[in-house]
Amino acid sequence: MEIGPILRALTRNKLGVILIALQIAFTMTVMVNAIFIIIERSKAMARPSGLDEPNMFYLSSTGFGDQFNSEVTEQDDLQLLRNTPGIIDAAPINAIPVSGSGSSDGLRLENDPTLPIVGAAVYFTDEHALNTMDLELIAGQNFTDNDVLYKRSSEGRDYSKAVVSLALAEALFPEDGHSAVGRIFYSGVYPVQISGIVETLQAPWPSSSMVERAMIVPVNFISSTSTYLIRTEPGERDRLMVETEEVLASNNSNRIIRGLKSMEETRAESYRLDSAMATILLTVIVALVFITSMGIAGLAIFGINRRRKQIGTRRALGATQGEILRHFMIENFFISGVGVMLGAVFTIGFSIMLSSLFESPTMAWYYTPLGMVILLLIGQLAVLGPAARAARIQPAIATRSI
Repeated sequence: MEIGPILRALTRNKLGVILIALQIAFTMTVMVNAIFIIIERSKAMARPSGLDEPNMFYLSSTGFGDQFNSEVTEQDDLQLLRNTPGIIDAAPINAIPVSGSGSSDGLRLENDPTLPIVGAAVYFTDEHALNTMDLELIAGQNFTDNDVLYKRSSEGRDYSKAVVSLALAEALFPEDGHSAVGRIFYSGVYPVQISGIVETLQAPWPSSSMVERAMIVPVNFISSTSTYLIRTEPGERDRLMVETEEVLASNNSNRIIRGLKSMEETRAESYRLDSAMATILLTVIVALVFITSMGIAGLAIFGINRRRKQIGTRRALGATQGEILRHFMIENFFISGVGVMLGAVFTIGFSIMLSSLFESPTMAWYYTPLGMVILLLIGQLAVLGPAARAARIQPAIATRSI
Protein backbone atom coordinates (compact mmCIF):
# COMPACT_ATOMS: atom_id res chain seq x y z
CA MET A 1 0.00 0.00 0.00
CA GLU A 2 1.57 3.29 -1.19
CA ILE A 3 1.33 6.26 1.10
CA GLY A 4 1.34 8.78 -1.78
CA PRO A 5 -2.11 7.90 -3.18
CA ILE A 6 -3.60 8.04 0.30
CA LEU A 7 -2.22 11.48 0.98
CA ARG A 8 -3.36 12.73 -2.42
CA ALA A 9 -6.84 11.41 -1.72
CA LEU A 10 -6.91 13.32 1.57
CA THR A 11 -5.95 16.59 -0.13
CA ARG A 12 -9.09 16.40 -2.31
CA ASN A 13 -11.23 17.01 0.79
CA LYS A 14 -9.05 19.31 2.86
CA LEU A 15 -11.88 21.01 4.74
CA GLY A 16 -13.43 17.75 5.90
CA VAL A 17 -10.06 16.37 7.00
CA ILE A 18 -9.21 19.56 8.93
CA LEU A 19 -12.59 19.67 10.66
CA ILE A 20 -12.41 16.02 11.75
CA ALA A 21 -8.82 16.42 12.95
CA LEU A 22 -9.83 19.47 15.01
CA GLN A 23 -12.85 17.61 16.35
CA ILE A 24 -10.62 14.74 17.45
CA ALA A 25 -8.21 17.20 19.09
CA PHE A 26 -11.03 18.94 20.95
CA THR A 27 -12.54 15.62 22.05
CA MET A 28 -9.19 14.40 23.32
CA THR A 29 -8.56 17.62 25.26
CA VAL A 30 -11.92 17.45 27.01
CA MET A 31 -11.86 13.67 27.47
CA VAL A 32 -8.41 13.37 29.01
CA ASN A 33 -8.80 16.32 31.38
CA ALA A 34 -12.31 15.23 32.35
CA ILE A 35 -11.13 11.68 33.08
CA PHE A 36 -8.33 13.07 35.22
CA ILE A 37 -10.79 15.24 37.16
CA ILE A 38 -13.19 12.31 37.62
CA ILE A 39 -10.43 10.06 38.92
CA GLU A 40 -9.13 12.74 41.31
CA ARG A 41 -12.65 13.45 42.62
CA SER A 42 -13.31 9.71 43.01
CA LYS A 43 -10.12 9.34 45.02
CA ALA A 44 -11.17 12.24 47.24
CA MET A 45 -14.63 10.78 47.80
CA ALA A 46 -13.12 7.40 48.67
CA ARG A 47 -10.70 8.77 51.29
CA PRO A 48 -11.38 7.19 54.69
CA SER A 49 -12.42 9.61 57.42
CA GLY A 50 -11.02 7.31 60.09
CA LEU A 51 -14.47 6.69 61.57
CA ASP A 52 -16.69 3.62 61.60
CA GLU A 53 -19.10 5.45 59.30
CA PRO A 54 -21.58 2.63 58.50
CA ASN A 55 -22.41 2.29 62.20
CA MET A 56 -22.48 5.92 63.28
CA PHE A 57 -25.03 8.70 63.53
CA TYR A 58 -25.43 11.96 65.38
CA LEU A 59 -28.10 14.36 66.59
CA SER A 60 -28.43 17.65 68.42
CA SER A 61 -30.32 18.54 71.58
CA THR A 62 -31.42 22.18 71.99
CA GLY A 63 -32.92 23.26 75.31
CA PHE A 64 -35.23 26.14 76.09
CA GLY A 65 -36.90 27.70 79.13
CA ASP A 66 -35.70 28.56 82.63
CA GLN A 67 -36.03 24.96 83.79
CA PHE A 68 -33.47 23.65 81.33
CA ASN A 69 -30.09 22.75 82.84
CA SER A 70 -27.55 22.18 80.05
CA GLU A 71 -24.90 20.38 82.09
CA VAL A 72 -27.28 18.02 83.88
CA THR A 73 -29.18 17.26 80.68
CA GLU A 74 -26.00 16.40 78.78
CA GLN A 75 -24.75 14.14 81.55
CA ASP A 76 -28.10 12.34 81.71
CA ASP A 77 -28.24 11.98 77.93
CA LEU A 78 -24.75 10.53 77.66
CA GLN A 79 -25.36 8.09 80.50
CA LEU A 80 -28.59 6.99 78.84
CA LEU A 81 -26.96 6.59 75.45
CA ARG A 82 -23.94 4.66 76.76
CA ASN A 83 -26.20 2.26 78.65
CA THR A 84 -28.53 1.60 75.72
CA PRO A 85 -28.17 -1.94 74.32
CA GLY A 86 -26.73 -1.82 70.82
CA ILE A 87 -24.88 1.47 71.36
CA ILE A 88 -21.13 0.97 71.71
CA ASP A 89 -20.34 4.49 72.88
CA ALA A 90 -21.38 8.12 72.58
CA ALA A 91 -19.54 11.42 72.97
CA PRO A 92 -20.40 15.11 72.95
CA ILE A 93 -18.70 16.90 70.09
CA ASN A 94 -18.59 20.34 68.54
CA ALA A 95 -18.35 19.24 64.89
CA ILE A 96 -18.80 16.18 62.70
CA PRO A 97 -16.04 14.96 60.35
CA VAL A 98 -16.74 15.46 56.63
CA SER A 99 -19.86 17.53 57.45
CA GLY A 100 -18.65 20.84 56.03
CA SER A 101 -18.85 22.77 59.30
CA GLY A 102 -16.45 22.85 62.23
CA SER A 103 -13.69 24.60 64.13
CA SER A 104 -10.05 25.06 63.24
CA ASP A 105 -6.91 26.41 64.86
CA GLY A 106 -3.55 27.72 63.72
CA LEU A 107 -0.67 25.89 65.40
CA ARG A 108 2.98 26.86 65.86
CA LEU A 109 5.99 25.11 67.30
CA GLU A 110 6.91 28.19 69.33
CA ASN A 111 5.05 31.02 71.01
CA ASP A 112 5.98 33.45 68.29
CA PRO A 113 3.22 35.12 66.24
CA THR A 114 5.64 35.83 63.42
CA LEU A 115 6.13 32.12 62.68
CA PRO A 116 3.98 30.41 60.03
CA ILE A 117 1.03 28.37 61.27
CA VAL A 118 -0.13 24.85 60.56
CA GLY A 119 -3.91 24.76 60.18
CA ALA A 120 -5.85 21.92 61.77
CA ALA A 121 -9.44 21.00 62.57
CA VAL A 122 -10.29 20.83 66.28
CA TYR A 123 -12.81 18.46 67.81
CA PHE A 124 -13.81 19.47 71.34
CA THR A 125 -15.06 16.38 73.13
CA ASP A 126 -14.34 14.02 76.05
CA GLU A 127 -12.43 10.81 76.75
CA HIS A 128 -15.07 8.69 74.99
CA ALA A 129 -14.38 10.22 71.58
CA LEU A 130 -11.76 7.71 70.40
CA ASN A 131 -13.96 4.73 71.21
CA THR A 132 -17.01 6.42 69.73
CA MET A 133 -15.18 7.20 66.50
CA ASP A 134 -13.51 3.77 66.49
CA LEU A 135 -10.07 5.35 66.30
CA GLU A 136 -7.02 3.32 67.24
CA LEU A 137 -3.93 4.95 68.70
CA ILE A 138 -0.73 4.18 66.86
CA ALA A 139 1.25 5.94 69.57
CA GLY A 140 0.65 7.48 72.98
CA GLN A 141 -2.51 7.23 75.04
CA ASN A 142 -6.04 8.53 75.30
CA PHE A 143 -7.30 11.18 77.69
CA THR A 144 -8.67 10.31 81.08
CA ASP A 145 -11.80 11.70 82.71
CA ASN A 146 -9.59 13.99 84.81
CA ASP A 147 -8.13 15.56 81.66
CA VAL A 148 -11.49 16.79 80.38
CA LEU A 149 -12.24 20.47 80.95
CA TYR A 150 -15.88 21.56 81.19
CA LYS A 151 -16.40 25.12 80.03
CA ARG A 152 -19.17 27.47 79.10
CA SER A 153 -19.26 28.43 75.43
CA SER A 154 -18.31 32.00 76.36
CA GLU A 155 -15.06 30.87 78.00
CA GLY A 156 -11.67 30.57 76.27
CA ARG A 157 -10.77 27.73 73.95
CA ASP A 158 -7.42 26.98 75.57
CA TYR A 159 -6.44 23.35 76.12
CA SER A 160 -3.26 21.59 77.20
CA LYS A 161 -3.45 18.14 75.58
CA ALA A 162 -4.39 16.79 72.17
CA VAL A 163 -4.70 13.52 70.28
CA VAL A 164 -3.65 14.32 66.71
CA SER A 165 -3.87 12.62 63.35
CA LEU A 166 -0.64 11.30 61.87
CA ALA A 167 -0.90 13.84 59.03
CA LEU A 168 -1.00 16.69 61.56
CA ALA A 169 1.91 15.25 63.53
CA GLU A 170 3.96 15.02 60.34
CA ALA A 171 3.01 18.58 59.37
CA LEU A 172 4.16 19.86 62.76
CA PHE A 173 7.24 17.65 63.03
CA PRO A 174 8.30 16.67 59.49
CA GLU A 175 11.43 14.93 60.70
CA ASP A 176 9.49 12.21 62.53
CA GLY A 177 5.77 12.59 63.04
CA HIS A 178 5.41 9.04 64.38
CA SER A 179 7.50 9.99 67.41
CA ALA A 180 5.68 13.22 68.18
CA VAL A 181 4.05 11.94 71.40
CA GLY A 182 5.04 14.21 74.25
CA ARG A 183 6.13 17.02 71.93
CA ILE A 184 4.80 20.54 72.45
CA PHE A 185 3.11 22.90 70.02
CA TYR A 186 1.32 26.19 70.64
CA SER A 187 -2.29 27.13 70.13
CA GLY A 188 -2.04 30.88 70.34
CA VAL A 189 -0.01 31.50 73.50
CA TYR A 190 -0.98 28.19 75.12
CA PRO A 191 1.38 25.19 75.05
CA VAL A 192 -0.26 21.90 74.06
CA GLN A 193 1.24 18.46 74.54
CA ILE A 194 0.56 15.63 72.11
CA SER A 195 -0.72 12.74 74.20
CA GLY A 196 -1.57 10.39 71.35
CA ILE A 197 -1.55 9.87 67.58
CA VAL A 198 -4.20 8.19 65.42
CA GLU A 199 -3.63 6.94 61.90
CA THR A 200 -6.46 8.86 60.21
CA LEU A 201 -8.91 11.53 61.28
CA GLN A 202 -10.39 13.87 58.70
CA ALA A 203 -11.46 17.47 59.17
CA PRO A 204 -15.06 18.59 58.54
CA TRP A 205 -14.12 20.19 55.19
CA PRO A 206 -13.61 17.59 52.42
CA SER A 207 -12.20 20.07 49.89
CA SER A 208 -9.81 21.77 52.32
CA SER A 209 -6.06 21.37 51.95
CA MET A 210 -5.93 20.43 55.64
CA VAL A 211 -8.61 17.73 55.39
CA GLU A 212 -6.25 15.12 56.88
CA ARG A 213 -5.00 17.38 59.68
CA ALA A 214 -7.26 17.13 62.71
CA MET A 215 -7.00 16.76 66.47
CA ILE A 216 -9.17 15.85 69.43
CA VAL A 217 -8.89 17.94 72.58
CA PRO A 218 -10.38 17.19 76.02
CA VAL A 219 -12.66 20.21 76.30
CA ASN A 220 -16.44 19.94 76.54
CA PHE A 221 -18.28 23.21 76.03
CA ILE A 222 -21.60 23.28 77.86
CA SER A 223 -24.34 25.25 76.14
CA SER A 224 -28.04 25.04 75.39
CA THR A 225 -27.24 22.94 72.33
CA SER A 226 -25.33 19.66 72.56
CA THR A 227 -24.35 17.42 69.66
CA TYR A 228 -23.93 13.72 70.35
CA LEU A 229 -21.88 11.41 68.13
CA ILE A 230 -23.02 7.79 68.53
CA ARG A 231 -21.59 4.45 67.39
CA THR A 232 -23.71 1.32 67.32
CA GLU A 233 -23.19 -2.38 66.92
CA PRO A 234 -23.13 -3.46 63.24
CA GLY A 235 -26.65 -3.57 61.81
CA GLU A 236 -28.22 -1.65 64.70
CA ARG A 237 -27.80 1.91 63.45
CA ASP A 238 -31.09 2.44 61.63
CA ARG A 239 -33.19 1.02 64.45
CA LEU A 240 -31.34 2.95 67.13
CA MET A 241 -31.55 6.20 65.22
CA VAL A 242 -35.33 6.15 65.50
CA GLU A 243 -35.41 4.86 69.07
CA THR A 244 -32.76 7.27 70.34
CA GLU A 245 -34.56 10.29 68.95
CA GLU A 246 -37.82 9.21 70.57
CA VAL A 247 -36.25 8.37 73.94
CA LEU A 248 -34.28 11.60 74.22
CA ALA A 249 -37.27 13.68 73.15
CA SER A 250 -39.50 12.09 75.80
CA ASN A 251 -36.79 12.22 78.46
CA ASN A 252 -36.87 16.01 78.74
CA SER A 253 -39.77 18.20 77.60
CA ASN A 254 -37.68 21.37 77.77
CA ARG A 255 -35.68 20.60 74.63
CA ILE A 256 -36.04 19.56 71.03
CA ILE A 257 -34.09 16.89 69.17
CA ARG A 258 -33.03 17.79 65.66
CA GLY A 259 -30.36 17.13 63.05
CA LEU A 260 -30.64 13.33 63.25
CA LYS A 261 -28.39 12.00 60.50
CA SER A 262 -26.12 9.07 59.77
CA MET A 263 -22.48 9.51 58.83
CA GLU A 264 -23.14 7.88 55.47
CA GLU A 265 -25.81 10.51 54.72
CA THR A 266 -23.39 13.23 55.74
CA ARG A 267 -20.68 11.92 53.45
CA ALA A 268 -23.11 11.67 50.53
CA GLU A 269 -24.28 15.27 51.06
CA SER A 270 -20.76 16.64 51.45
CA TYR A 271 -19.63 15.03 48.20
CA ARG A 272 -22.89 15.64 46.32
CA LEU A 273 -21.36 18.30 44.06
CA ASP A 274 -18.32 16.14 43.35
CA SER A 275 -20.56 13.21 42.46
CA ALA A 276 -22.72 15.39 40.22
CA MET A 277 -19.62 16.81 38.54
CA ALA A 278 -18.30 13.33 37.82
CA THR A 279 -21.65 12.29 36.32
CA ILE A 280 -21.84 15.40 34.13
CA LEU A 281 -18.26 15.01 32.91
CA LEU A 282 -18.81 11.33 32.14
CA THR A 283 -21.92 12.25 30.12
CA VAL A 284 -19.94 14.90 28.22
CA ILE A 285 -17.18 12.39 27.46
CA VAL A 286 -19.63 9.82 26.09
CA ALA A 287 -21.43 12.44 24.01
CA LEU A 288 -18.21 13.86 22.53
CA VAL A 289 -16.79 10.44 21.73
CA PHE A 290 -20.06 9.44 20.05
CA ILE A 291 -20.23 12.65 18.00
CA THR A 292 -16.58 12.31 17.00
CA SER A 293 -17.08 8.69 15.99
CA MET A 294 -20.07 9.68 13.86
CA GLY A 295 -18.00 12.45 12.27
CA ILE A 296 -15.18 10.05 11.41
CA ALA A 297 -17.61 7.52 10.00
CA GLY A 298 -19.45 10.23 8.06
CA LEU A 299 -16.24 11.52 6.46
CA ALA A 300 -15.28 7.98 5.49
CA ILE A 301 -18.70 7.29 3.96
CA PHE A 302 -18.57 10.56 2.05
CA GLY A 303 -15.15 9.71 0.65
CA ILE A 304 -16.19 6.18 -0.27
CA ASN A 305 -19.32 7.33 -2.10
CA ARG A 306 -17.26 9.80 -4.10
CA ARG A 307 -14.79 7.10 -5.07
CA ARG A 308 -17.05 4.11 -5.73
CA LYS A 309 -16.04 3.87 -9.41
CA GLN A 310 -12.37 4.29 -8.50
CA ILE A 311 -12.68 1.50 -5.93
CA GLY A 312 -14.42 -0.71 -8.51
CA THR A 313 -11.63 -0.02 -10.96
CA ARG A 314 -9.00 -1.01 -8.44
CA ARG A 315 -10.93 -4.20 -7.70
CA ALA A 316 -11.11 -4.95 -11.44
CA LEU A 317 -7.34 -4.46 -11.66
CA GLY A 318 -6.81 -7.08 -8.97
CA ALA A 319 -6.95 -5.24 -5.64
CA THR A 320 -8.22 -7.53 -2.90
CA GLN A 321 -10.86 -6.65 -0.32
CA GLY A 322 -8.14 -6.57 2.31
CA GLU A 323 -6.15 -3.97 0.36
CA ILE A 324 -9.22 -1.73 -0.01
CA LEU A 325 -10.00 -2.08 3.68
CA ARG A 326 -6.39 -1.31 4.59
CA HIS A 327 -6.41 1.80 2.37
CA PHE A 328 -9.29 3.42 4.25
CA MET A 329 -8.03 2.31 7.66
CA ILE A 330 -4.62 3.90 6.96
CA GLU A 331 -6.28 7.00 5.56
CA ASN A 332 -8.28 7.42 8.75
CA PHE A 333 -5.18 6.68 10.84
CA PHE A 334 -3.44 9.68 9.26
CA ILE A 335 -6.42 11.94 10.05
CA SER A 336 -6.71 10.63 13.61
CA GLY A 337 -2.95 10.88 14.07
CA VAL A 338 -2.96 14.58 13.20
CA GLY A 339 -5.95 15.07 15.50
CA VAL A 340 -4.37 13.37 18.51
CA MET A 341 -1.09 15.18 18.02
CA LEU A 342 -2.92 18.49 18.14
CA GLY A 343 -4.98 17.11 21.01
CA ALA A 344 -1.85 16.28 22.98
CA VAL A 345 -0.71 19.91 22.76
CA PHE A 346 -4.16 21.21 23.69
CA THR A 347 -4.53 18.68 26.52
CA ILE A 348 -1.25 19.59 28.19
CA GLY A 349 -1.90 23.30 27.79
CA PHE A 350 -5.43 23.05 29.19
CA SER A 351 -4.21 20.94 32.10
CA ILE A 352 -1.54 23.52 32.97
CA MET A 353 -4.16 26.27 32.83
CA LEU A 354 -6.53 24.37 35.14
CA SER A 355 -3.70 23.63 37.56
CA SER A 356 -2.64 27.27 37.77
CA LEU A 357 -6.13 28.81 37.93
CA PHE A 358 -7.74 26.38 40.38
CA GLU A 359 -4.66 25.08 42.22
CA SER A 360 -5.63 21.55 41.25
CA PRO A 361 -3.19 18.62 41.14
CA THR A 362 -0.98 18.37 38.07
CA MET A 363 -2.09 15.72 35.63
CA ALA A 364 0.25 12.72 35.44
CA TRP A 365 2.24 12.42 32.22
CA TYR A 366 0.73 9.10 31.14
CA TYR A 367 -2.81 10.47 30.73
CA THR A 368 -1.92 12.17 27.44
CA PRO A 369 -0.42 9.16 25.60
CA LEU A 370 -3.23 6.95 26.90
CA GLY A 371 -5.74 9.43 25.55
CA MET A 372 -3.97 9.42 22.19
CA VAL A 373 -4.11 5.64 22.00
CA ILE A 374 -7.78 5.54 23.00
CA LEU A 375 -8.79 8.14 20.38
CA LEU A 376 -6.79 6.34 17.69
CA LEU A 377 -8.55 3.07 18.51
CA ILE A 378 -11.95 4.79 18.56
CA GLY A 379 -11.19 6.32 15.17
CA GLN A 380 -10.22 2.97 13.69
CA LEU A 381 -13.34 1.30 15.07
CA ALA A 382 -15.52 4.13 13.74
CA VAL A 383 -14.19 3.76 10.19
CA LEU A 384 -14.13 -0.05 10.21
CA GLY A 385 -17.77 -0.42 9.11
CA PRO A 386 -17.61 2.01 6.16
CA ALA A 387 -14.21 0.61 5.12
CA ALA A 388 -15.59 -2.93 5.16
CA ARG A 389 -18.50 -1.86 2.95
CA ALA A 390 -16.06 -0.20 0.56
CA ALA A 391 -14.07 -3.42 0.38
CA ARG A 392 -17.21 -5.28 -0.74
CA ILE A 393 -17.74 -3.03 -3.78
CA GLN A 394 -17.80 -5.27 -6.85
CA PRO A 395 -15.39 -4.73 -9.80
CA ALA A 396 -18.42 -4.38 -12.09
CA ILE A 397 -19.09 -0.92 -10.63
CA ALA A 398 -16.21 0.35 -12.76
CA THR A 399 -18.24 -0.19 -15.96
CA ARG A 400 -21.21 1.87 -14.76
CA SER A 401 -21.63 5.53 -15.48
CA ILE A 402 -21.57 7.98 -12.56
